Amino acid sequence: MNMPAMERMKTPRALVIAALLAVYVIWGSTYLGLRFGLRGFPPLMLNGFRFLIAGSLLLVYLKIRGAGPVTARQLWNAARMGLILLIGGVGLVTIAESLGVGSGVAASAVAVIPVWSALISGLFGTWPGRREWTGLLIGLAGVLVLAQEGDFQASPGGMALILISPIIWAFGSVWGTRLDLPDSTTTTTIELLSAGAVMTLVGPLLGERITSAPPAEAWIALGYLAIMGSIVAFSAYIFLLKTVRPALATSYAYVNPVVAVALGLTLGGETVTGPILIALPLILLGVALVATGGRRVSEDESQPQPIGDLREEAA
Repeated sequence: MNMPAMERMKTPRALVIAALLAVYVIWGSTYLGLRFGLRGFPPLMLNGFRFLIAGSLLLVYLKIRGAGPVTARQLWNAARMGLILLIGGVGLVTIAESLGVGSGVAASAVAVIPVWSALISGLFGTWPGRREWTGLLIGLAGVLVLAQEGDFQASPGGMALILISPIIWAFGSVWGTRLDLPDSTTTTTIELLSAGAVMTLVGPLLGERITSAPPAEAWIALGYLAIMGSIVAFSAYIFLLKTVRPALATSYAYVNPVVAVALGLTLGGETVTGPILIALPLILLGVALVATGGRRVSEDESQPQPIGDLREEAA
């Protein structure tokens, strides 16, 4: 039995469930949080500040806890993974929202992350099974329908970013499971600090400016995104990547749209149109098939395992 499998067997099911709930609910709310934050901060600087705050707090925690040493290789790997996930994933979504894409629409489009994770896993030797392929086609059909939604029609640039972001995030998630990384908290800290530093520096170089004092709601959103979105939920996600398979870790993507649409309608004053009402069920069905379908295994794996089976992953 390989080491990752041994680690999964030792992980209490309650911790896995708690981590899944964190990424399901909290990340579903961060799409609306980004929208409020953008009322006072430009997109790259908003995320840069958010990640630096969260990373700094975690660094203090690590110092108090007395974290173990980190090798240069682990530091480099975690920094690269952070840049891919947080800039290529979160950063592009935030820019898309700044271009007019609504929070519910953004979350619905990003719901195809498990679809891309399944395909990218195939490039590393684990191809989707028949049920997963069905889910891939249904999920992609949902994205095509979603592309007809008003927010996308008004912002083709935002649409392009929203479609690219899940691919980058999925690649980082799958690729990251193969890297030599430190413990989950240390990995999260390095990723947040590296991405936060780059985004904070690049934002002004690309012309981002804060021309007036941000309103209270923007500051509240920044604090929420830093504490809940980055420290709590992102730490939970890194924990899941190290203890369960990528398909289960990315399954949050088909719950987030429900949370995001509900919050967008109730707190954000957003509206939904016909395309999203058709696209959302298609996307949810597609990624659910991907998450629960069987998979083909590479030659060095002996037992096929249903993607997303919590009993298999956390027992």
